[in-house]
Amino acid sequence: MDEKTKKQVPLRLSPKLYDAIASWAEDDFRSVNGQIEYLLSECVKQRKKNSKYVGEEIDTPIKLNIK
Repeated sequence: MDEKTKKQVPLRLSPKLYDAIASWAEDDFRSVNGQIEYLLSECVKQRKKNSKYVGEEIDTPIKLNIK
């Protein structure tokens, strides 16, 4: 696959997570798909920098206070 061709991947998200990403995407003037791609790209960049995907607090539960 060349670099300009994007791979389509089915993704299942909980309604709360989808809504949170959609809200964030709207704030950043992106589509939900674009926001997910952005977040994954940032995660991979972080992994390349320090050999970790995310911070040390990954196992700390997050609270999505979405109303």
